[in-house]
Amino acid sequence: MIKYLEIYTERRTHFVDITDEVKEVVSRSGVDEGICYVYVPHTTAGVFINENADPDVRIDIENTLEKLIPWVSNYRHVEGNAAAHIKSVIVGSSVSIPISKGKLLLGTWQGIFFAEFDGPRTRKVIVKIIEG
Repeated sequence: MIKYLEIYTERRTHFVDITDEVKEVVSRSGVDEGICYVYVPHTTAGVFINENADPDVRIDIENTLEKLIPWVSNYRHVEGNAAAHIKSVIVGSSVSIPISKGKLLLGTWQGIFFAEFDGPRTRKVIVKIIEG
């Protein structure tokens, strides 16, 4: 089963908690045991798993990425969004989460986040459920 999520971002860097949407895909799939694969088909965005209880964690991640990879630097990429490409490489374009008893096996404080680095935009996230 494959499901496409549409994500709307509001600023250049925007982390969107998509945990509930992914859980809904798993629930509707009817799969009891398997893997949930979440993939972002964009070169200036990514997906990650981290704490979703304290929003300051997201702010800390965003601020640290900006310090490490500032928007303006001596980049050669002519489109002007080289920082977004670099950040997406560091964050990554996919995550895999085990499914057991029809539920994602996320840790107590874990959430799934779409990471926008070149917004605002409308993006797609692919969720693939693999039974087994």
